[in-house]
Amino acid sequence: MFKLQRVIESGVVKLIVIGRIGAAQLQGLQDIILSEAGHEVVLDLTELTLVDREVVQFLVQCETNGQRVTNCPGYIREWMSRERRAR
Repeated sequence: MFKLQRVIESGVVKLIVIGRIGAAQLQGLQDIILSEAGHEVVLDLTELTLVDREVVQFLVQCETNGQRVTNCPGYIREWMSRERRAR
């Protein structure tokens, strides 16, 4: 289960992802991001503790599309790098 904390800083919507997120929750996260259309959205992963492969692939796609992913735990960032190389 995950929670989101929404913070607005200088017109940018920062979504702080807290807890665990897996494929089952991914659609919910995508819907929330889409609901912020018209705003720059930054995903802050400071409080993210556990993900699965589908989420990592989603995060890679977010960055590929120009969305910022910040404060990413090292193991997730490394996993994202491996997913990029595998493509």
